[in-house]
Amino acid sequence: MANHKSSEKRIRQTEVRNDNNKYYAKTTRNALKALRSTTNKAEAAEKLPKLNSMLDKLAKKNIIHKKKASNLKSSLVKHVNSLK
Repeated sequence: MANHKSSEKRIRQTEVRNDNNKYYAKTTRNALKALRSTTNKAEAAEKLPKLNSMLDKLAKKNIIHKKKASNLKSSLVKHVNSLK
């Protein structure tokens, strides 16, 4: 157990941050999966800007690395452009 007030607070903060990060990461994974499984180009083009902004926000909050966000956005654009 924690012996100091500051370490107790740190534990509380860490738990909250872990929960938030898990939520954002899982939401993003589900959105990525939904976009990649889409075969309709119009539907995929509609989802792409929302997903791009989600990735940008995650990179801004340091939940994912900015280059990972960039790589994901690039691969998603390629996927959408390859659809018929």
